This record gives sequence, C-alpha cells and structure tokens, in this order.
Amino acid sequence: MAIQLYNTLTRKKEEFIPLEAGKVKMYVCGPTVYNYIHIGNARPAIVFDTVRRYLEFRGYEVEYVSNFTDVDDKLIRVANEVGEDVPSIANRFIAAYFEDVSALGCQKANVHPRVTENMESIIEFIQTLVDKGYAYESEGDVYFHTRQFEGYGKLSHQSIDELRVGARIAVGEKKQDALDFALWKAAKEGEIYWESPWGKGRPGWHIECSAMAKKYLGETIDIHAGGQDLAFPHHENEIAQSEALTGKPMARYWMHNGYININNEKMSKSLGNFVLVHDLIKMHEPQVLRFFMLSVHYRNPINYSVDLLENTRSGLERIKTSYQNLKHRMKASANLGEGSETWMNQIDSQRDAFIMAMDDDFNTANGISVLFELSALSNKYLMEKNTDEAVIARFLQQFEELFAVLGLQLEKEELLDEDIEALIEQRIQARKDRNFQLADQIRDQLKDLNIILEDTAQGTRWKRG
Repeated sequence: MAIQLYNTLTRKKEEFIPLEAGKVKMYVCGPTVYNYIHIGNARPAIVFDTVRRYLEFRGYEVEYVSNFTDVDDKLIRVANEVGEDVPSIANRFIAAYFEDVSALGCQKANVHPRVTENMESIIEFIQTLVDKGYAYESEGDVYFHTRQFEGYGKLSHQSIDELRVGARIAVGEKKQDALDFALWKAAKEGEIYWESPWGKGRPGWHIECSAMAKKYLGETIDIHAGGQDLAFPHHENEIAQSEALTGKPMARYWMHNGYININNEKMSKSLGNFVLVHDLIKMHEPQVLRFFMLSVHYRNPINYSVDLLENTRSGLERIKTSYQNLKHRMKASANLGEGSETWMNQIDSQRDAFIMAMDDDFNTANGISVLFELSALSNKYLMEKNTDEAVIARFLQQFEELFAVLGLQLEKEELLDEDIEALIEQRIQARKDRNFQLADQIRDQLKDLNIILEDTAQGTRWKRG
C-alpha cells in the first residue's frame, strides 16, 4: 500500500509520489528565536520529526530542512528591552530550542539555516522579483505586488477579492495595494541592518523561507510543512514569491498540523495560558509529552491539560511494562514451542496494522492503538506461561522498531562512568579542534542519557540528572 497524505493545497488525500524515486525533500518552518518555545511550537517539531522517521522507515532517503528566524521585529524588541544585541538573543534561544526538542526526541534537521546567514540569497531572490515586475521598491521598502501573481489564494482557497475585504494598509507602510506584503524593510534608527540595492534594511518574514527552501532543496520540493496558523498568510505568500520567481510549483504537498488548546481554551498571549516546553519538561517526562502529542491525529486540534498528560503517562507506562516483562521472561530458560508460528503471525499482523495506520496520512493515533494491541497480545502470551524464545524475541523486536518510528524510548540507556568520561574526553578534543558540531552532538547525546555537563574553569564536570 502506498502512503496517502492530506494535501492542504488540494484539500484531499493523495498518493505520495516524490519527485525523485526513493528520495524526499522536506522543508518545515521553524521558530522565531526570541524566547523559549511553547507547546504550540513543539507540536510541529514532534509531528514532522515523526513523518520524517516514518518515511525513512518506509525506505526513503529524507533531506530535511528547518529554518530559524533569527532577525525580525520580535527579536529587535526583546533585544532593546534587555539591552543585548539581536545575534546574542538568537544564539541563546537557538541553543535552548535544540535542548528542548532533543529532550522531546526530535532529530536535528540535515540543515538548520538562519536568515542572517543567507542574506545574499535573500537579496538576490528579491532583486529577481523586482526585475520580473512582481515586486517594487517604495522609499527603501520592497513589496510583492500580489495582484501580479494570478494564483494568489490557492492554498487558503480564497479569491483575491475576498482577501482584499479585510486588508488594510498599516501606519508607516508605503505599499500600493493593501494585499501587497513586505519583502524588504528599510531599517529604522538604531536597528540591525544589511546593505542592499534599496538601502539599509532587513528581510520581511515570508521571503526567508522561499529563499532558503530554494537554496537548500531546489525550485520544487516534495513536502512543505508547518503549523495550521502558517497556511495563511505565510505559506500563501511563499507560494506567490517562489512560483513568481521560478514559474514552477514550490511544493507538491503541503502539510499543516492542528492547533493546541489549553484546558479547552485556545492558547494565546492575551489569556496568559502559554505553556513553555522549557518549564514543562522539568515537571514531566519529555517522552510523555511526545506520546501525548502523537496520541491525536496531527491535523486535529489537541487539548492539553495536566490530567490528560497524566493519563497519557499511565498508558505509556503500561506498554513499557509489557516490554519489560518480556525481557524478564527472556532471561528465563526458553524453548521452541509448537505454537510459535501462530504467535509469529499474530505479531506480524500488528506490524502490518501499524503500517496501514501510518500509511493513512501518518495516523499516529491509530498507530499508538496498535502498540496497545501489541501490548495486550504480549501480556496474553506471558499469562499462558509461554517460553518460546523466538516469539519473545519477535515481540521485543516489534516494540523496539515501532517505538523508534514514533521517536519514543522503551528504556533509558545506562552508561558506565568510564564510558561517560571517554565521551567527555572526545568532546574536549573536538572543542580544541574547533569541531563544534561534534562537540554539540556529544553534549546532546549525554543529555539524552540524563548526563548533565558543567563546563568550569577547572574543567568539565558531569552528574546524572
């Protein structure tokens, strides 16, 4: 069975057929790094990390890119409030982001591009749009001429006239039409800026993803993904910019995850009900939060509460207990029984059911239901006092394989003290060699294993978290 996914662009499920056989190019919009991420940011990180894992499980080679917005109005405001420069704020919260999503079991992207590191590509992209008549300069700002792009509104399924009804020109904007949006913003006094053909300034929000997706993945990609709140105007504007530039579809499939409510109320700053992941994972096992996020289909809204998270923890522990009971039985004397083929078939049928669930638009909720079925089946096997080593091994293998696809851990790996010391020595040497990527990977590896590092003047110390 082929993978079917819901395409926001066509509003229907479609068979997933990548541009190049066996390879997937996937771009996921990342956070604006002016604060710690909240659970609304965590949901797409978890959801699309799982999509990536499942595609790899099904044999695809996935090229996964997720950006950081490291300069914009929010960053400038925070920098002014705390008396720091924008790069310092961005660097601090990028590091915090990696710590938080790593705890949630998310793998790093192949590339995490930053706006500030891709300014040349962004400026070139904007200049080409100006040259082609899709954009215009106005007193140091550059705007996209929305009415010049015939397909505007196709992602959100709105006509340009419907969109114009609610559009307004804000104070200080110098655009020709209320629907036009900024590609480049002239710098205000004291703001961070870059030199450009239109003067000192910085990019608008929407242009960065168009420029970086093109640079790192090409003119047309397979999957573009993000939160539901990004579909309009962010992704709509990306389509307009990119397709105006190249004349080709920006992405074949558009995926969007649903909203998160807090205690049955929409999460919003005005209600003061934001929940930061940084705080949440200090109070709750991060894997429980991931399991909770995956327990609802990614396109549906999800309601967060402490009680629901606790119920999720209990369910996850039941599955883990089944796994541990199997491992315990495996230590006992085992033999090959006559009923092994029947049990093997039942185990394999659960794997098939998992694949069927995930092939249907990455339905992790149904995939988790299969894990509970597998747990119940293993409990039944053990209650009947069976000791067939091959069957137990097959049970264990299936638990491990399916948990890995969902980015979940069945048990924490324990490192011996000497293994920890050896990894720390490798990290110290990597830092001396200025191989900071390797040093960060080792630090993240140890953090995942609950080993906390402290870099002091006397050297690196460690402790178990």
